[in-house]
Amino acid sequence: MNTLILRLALPAPVFGLFDYLPPPGVDPALLRPGQRLMVPFGPSERCGLLVKLTGETGVPASRLKAARQLLDEQPLLDETHLDFLAWAAAYYHHPPGEVLMSALPVRLRKGKPPLKPRPSHAFLRQVPEDEARALKKRAPRQAEVLAWMQGQGGCIRLEDFRRRFPSGRSALNALCAKGWAALGLGESAPARAQTPPHDLEPEQQAAVTAVTAGLDEYGAFLLDGVTGSGKTEVYFHIAEQVLARGCSVLLLVPEISLTPQLVRRVASRLAVTVAVMHSGLSAGEREQAWQLARTGRAQLVLGTRSAVFTPMPQLGLVLVDEEHDASYKQQEGFRYSARDLALVRARRAACPVVLGSATPSLESLKNAMDGRYRWLRLTRRAGGAKAPAMQVLDVRNQRLAGGMSPPALQALEQTLGRGEQAMVFLNRRGYAPVLSCYGCGWLSDCPRCDARQTLHRGQGKLICHHCGSERLLPKICPSCGSVELHPLGQGTEQLEEGLSRRFPDYPLVRIDRDAASRKGSLDRLLARVKQGGAGLLVGTQMLAKGHHFPNLTLVVVVDVDSGLFSADFRSAERMAQLIIQVAGRAGRAELPGQVLLQTRFPQHSLLRSLVEQDYNAFARQALKEREMAALPPYSSQALIRASARRPDTAEDFLQQAAELAGQLAQGRVLVWGPVPAPMQKRAGRHRAQLLLQAGRRPELQHLLGALVPALSSLPDAGRVRFSVDVDPVDLY
Repeated sequence: MNTLILRLALPAPVFGLFDYLPPPGVDPALLRPGQRLMVPFGPSERCGLLVKLTGETGVPASRLKAARQLLDEQPLLDETHLDFLAWAAAYYHHPPGEVLMSALPVRLRKGKPPLKPRPSHAFLRQVPEDEARALKKRAPRQAEVLAWMQGQGGCIRLEDFRRRFPSGRSALNALCAKGWAALGLGESAPARAQTPPHDLEPEQQAAVTAVTAGLDEYGAFLLDGVTGSGKTEVYFHIAEQVLARGCSVLLLVPEISLTPQLVRRVASRLAVTVAVMHSGLSAGEREQAWQLARTGRAQLVLGTRSAVFTPMPQLGLVLVDEEHDASYKQQEGFRYSARDLALVRARRAACPVVLGSATPSLESLKNAMDGRYRWLRLTRRAGGAKAPAMQVLDVRNQRLAGGMSPPALQALEQTLGRGEQAMVFLNRRGYAPVLSCYGCGWLSDCPRCDARQTLHRGQGKLICHHCGSERLLPKICPSCGSVELHPLGQGTEQLEEGLSRRFPDYPLVRIDRDAASRKGSLDRLLARVKQGGAGLLVGTQMLAKGHHFPNLTLVVVVDVDSGLFSADFRSAERMAQLIIQVAGRAGRAELPGQVLLQTRFPQHSLLRSLVEQDYNAFARQALKEREMAALPPYSSQALIRASARRPDTAEDFLQQAAELAGQLAQGRVLVWGPVPAPMQKRAGRHRAQLLLQAGRRPELQHLLGALVPALSSLPDAGRVRFSVDVDPVDLY
């Protein structure tokens, strides 16, 4: 066939692309991969992405349909980026159309025209101090806007400005007319005086030199630096050299909460436009940032995991901060690892990639030990600060007050009495994990999950943290009518209540997802802490990393035992990482730090190696245990999950999948299961899982390539929802 065939990616759960004829009246010379077209699809039409132009098709000529409309004059994605997305779809065995289309902003996936660039931010320039003081009398509204912008770091989103000053645009325009402020795209401050770079310690300089020695080629580096060692400063020094060459930088962070402070640091150091990408932005804001990056007007992209798919011309450096964080793995839909894809992205761009962490994942440490990554060590805290002393508190025979042991309370009292700050860490939000009736033993079970509903006393509700179901807090037992309802266990709300009573003279701030649920609330809480407005902090893992509290000298970890005994073999690793990250908040300035770990298992071998030696010693011991058990990183895994309304339906489907996998694997891949999921019922559906494991990654990939497309044809496939998770980080 000599007819031109357009091979398109469409958002459909199909393992393949779709063939169409060119739109009538469109010159074929105008068609290029990366453009969008509207095409007929069933009874409706969909927006698709052109992936390939070919002269061959397996579709009979009578069934070929013509595309209806070409939407873009120029490709939105180049062929290199299309190849990267296709590789990701193939590796994770996800329908390619869903992967490629998900790389576009929401509006563009629907076939709408790209948004026209418009100012999204306002920046302060140099402001004469004498004129600024005079402004308070002459133009108080302008003075108020100016003071607020200065308090926000000099770089603000116009959306936040409109929320703060609904009728203040004329005042902002007046500041722009004076030359004191400017409107622009992205987050940057090119006209402001930059913060001078810090002098590097020898280890930091060695790391910078190692990376910048090969900026024209791929190289993977593990920046293994203790908390407070200045990893971010290393990032900046490397980025400065890359930006000076006219190349762009991709910086990934695990959580939205880390982006505002990092954006301000970037804006004060690097005279570039920064495109910020995370799910907390509106669809319009994300598209504007995406366009800034795609066109090269933003030289630095800073975002959470989905930012790894952002098209960037002349990509010269990829940075992955807190590379160990499980947040880099997408747990729904397209289950990819942004950390792992960052390595692939850098290899295809022929540029360095730096994975940074104070507690590297065991996978990254093994790659460094095997020489696949170059291992860069930062063993000293910047500025000469000393690592905090860690102490295990055996609470087996202690009478706890609200979860706190007497030695911990005494340490808090002494720390606060010296005018220093202390943090109490518990990775469990809410008031208590369960509400119980002392009369009949009723428990606040979730009606839709094999889990308890957590007591949130402040909201007056019982809420399931797995499916989100909630109900009002009962005044009497729903089972027997007794009024003897009592909370069991502790959450951050209860800690806050108990510590506020115990230390009424010291301001307390609680930081967890409930306390920081409103937009901007986390920034306000952190600012209050840093300005000395709180002597005592209570919080979850939102406090664990990326924050600098110079006056914080004591950290109490209320419960370390939940990570020591779990069905998930990664739980001890995550426990150790969390402890080190939380401990790293203490003693970051001149004052020495102390960390207290409450446990009922003080002799646990992994805990002792962590406390008596360091994270590296813990990791080496954990790696030995993994090797003996042939668990990742000494093997490769894929998890097939299924859920159904009836418990036997999901297991029947997976039994069919297991039999097919056994036939295809021919003994080269272990097939374990099916078994019920650790939480068998979730959100009203019964869950089961099948684990595939191989000693070599290619053998597992070969099996999945044959198995996954066949799963939809199994007899019970229409009765279940199923997913394939390659390199799972959560077996729950």
